[in-house]
Amino acid sequence: MGIAKGPFPLDLRQNQIGFPALECEVMPSRDTRIDAYIAKSAAFAKPILEHLRALVHEACPDVEETLKWSAPHFTHAGKILAGMAAFKQHAGFIVPMRDASASDASKRTEAMGHYGRITVLADLPARRVLIAQLKQAAKAIDGGAKLPNRKRDTPKPVPTMPEDFARALAKTAGAKKQFAAFTPGKQREYLEWITEAKQEATRAKRIAEASAWIAEGKTRYWKYAKW
Repeated sequence: MGIAKGPFPLDLRQNQIGFPALECEVMPSRDTRIDAYIAKSAAFAKPILEHLRALVHEACPDVEETLKWSAPHFTHAGKILAGMAAFKQHAGFIVPMRDASASDASKRTEAMGHYGRITVLADLPARRVLIAQLKQAAKAIDGGAKLPNRKRDTPKPVPTMPEDFARALAKTAGAKKQFAAFTPGKQREYLEWITEAKQEATRAKRIAEASAWIAEGKTRYWKYAKW
């Protein structure tokens, strides 16, 4: 049998004449929606998102890109390996399988993922550290690791309602009723956000934003609800 002719890849031609085929390079799976997401992100966030994207592909070449909850995510074997998002003043990055480790789970915050507020590349761990963590997460997925159920801490008492905030809620249609329907923890998040404002202008702005969000049924951290 003769050697087939044609524009075959080098590894296929070699394999037909008895030499071992070269290992094929895995081509990264790119989602153009993520290209668009990064392009429209704030200038500070673009290099952060590009860096994280590249590291995920380097750590796990067979990863697939997608959008979940309107933010870029990366899946491995059908499960979320990592996710990232850009906000007005910071970016966030999450590796869900890090929660399989009790020590890593304790580092995660509901709003920011495992790496806190990322505003510059220097806020992230070293490249080798991130790659190692991503590889470990992929290995955990392959091994069928399960994420633990989070234990809920005993809720703190709800702070006293400030008079100016109470007035704003009463003036905003539906806000007062909706706020009363929130759990004590969700109420506390709004109250602490408002009372922690250092400047009167900041406080007034937060009260206005909070009243509008509450009227729409949104919690304080509604932007991060799926994180």
